[in-house]
Amino acid sequence: IDFTVEVREGASGILVMAIHGGGIEPGTSELADAIAGSRHAYYSFRGLMPSDNRILHLTSRNFDEPSALALVERSDAVVSIHGCGGNAPVVDIGGRHLELRAGVGAWLRRAGFAVRESPFFPGAHPLNICNRCRSGKGVQLELSAGLRRRMFAGSLQSGQKQPNAVFERFARAVRKALQGHLDGAQREVPS
Repeated sequence: IDFTVEVREGASGILVMAIHGGGIEPGTSELADAIAGSRHAYYSFRGLMPSDNRILHLTSRNFDEPSALALVERSDAVVSIHGCGGNAPVVDIGGRHLELRAGVGAWLRRAGFAVRESPFFPGAHPLNICNRCRSGKGVQLELSAGLRRRMFAGSLQSGQKQPNAVFERFARAVRKALQGHLDGAQREVPS
């Protein structure tokens, strides 16, 4: 009643997840799903309560939903999509996978997004869900509320929000970075 868990397997070895989806950090589940597509694994923990979904928020270090842990442990790399406050349309990037992080940041910048090293959410702790994969390193993306609002037509809080061109451009940029990583072309990221 209060939440749902969505899991989809993928063949690439990369997992794209939103552990604070639904009403917890609105827009993150939709974005993780779009980035994962049919190639990458997908996981979402979606808050479904009519209000106060923040009570379902577990920190990335303490997130221990069993199907998430199982999927993470089978993955070579994880990209975890989060939402943070702020009206400026910015992406804070963190995580221990420096090479993949650089590629994702470069592709997002090329697509016109403001990206910065995360001052508040470094995603570097080994127990962070994005770093519990086989390689021990992942990427954490924190999208400001201002950026997430620009990605949807309709209210970010409503169930009626529709992804728009900004949403599609963001998802496409991250997919290109993941493809480059899989192709071993990470050193050839766009400038």
